[in-house]
Amino acid sequence: MLKSRDIIEALNGCTDPELNASIVDLGLIYGIKVSGANDIKITLTMTSPMCPVTSVILADAQLRLEAIKDVGKVEVDLVWEPMWSPEMMSDELKYRE
Repeated sequence: MLKSRDIIEALNGCTDPELNASIVDLGLIYGIKVSGANDIKITLTMTSPMCPVTSVILADAQLRLEAIKDVGKVEVDLVWEPMWSPEMMSDELKYRE
């Protein structure tokens, strides 16, 4: 059975090309569900509804999740509530120079 940490590890490589930061560190991942058949559903957002690279990020996340060994069906659900804010970023990202 897949664990949330397996999904997080896969998504750590998915970056926002404009911000050069992982979608995990940006706090864009709102939810992870894994079923008994290793089906994955993630809920995520973007930093803005006007984000010009939304389709790139969604496609990258989908491909990274589908590449996980023994994964079943993958669903990536884009949501806009709650609205993303910089407070959702990891401390490491907030304070990097």
